[in-house]
Amino acid sequence: MKKCLDISLVYAAAAMAGGVFYREFTRINDFDGVTVLGKVHTHLFLLGMIIFLIAALFCAHFKSLTEQKLFKAFLCVYNIGVPITAVMMAVRGVSEVLGTELSKGANGAISGISGIGHIITGTGIILLLVSFRSAAKTEGRK
Repeated sequence: MKKCLDISLVYAAAAMAGGVFYREFTRINDFDGVTVLGKVHTHLFLLGMIIFLIAALFCAHFKSLTEQKLFKAFLCVYNIGVPITAVMMAVRGVSEVLGTELSKGANGAISGISGIGHIITGTGIILLLVSFRSAAKTEGRK
């Protein structure tokens, strides 16, 4: 449980930093349009902080959860996917704010890497849900 709470705290700090960066970066560059950069903040809060707070509650309820291979795999996979997604969103957002003309290759690379991050994150969510189900089954709860 403590590990989930610690990870949640890290994501909360990253989300706040992302929000501050978005506000200050757009202000410095006199940008007042819509950009992906503004979504980094909420993605990190929801996919990072909130998911790990929920996981901490499940860890408190199901004592066997933290010992499961699936849950350990979730921790590894998910903590790779969410940062990749957030970083690529930031890259896309910075290029939007700066008005950088991206080549087709660069645009495709950003989209592709972001897509990989989303796939890894989705895989992590599936691992988490299956580990919740397995813990409930192991501890005899319906």
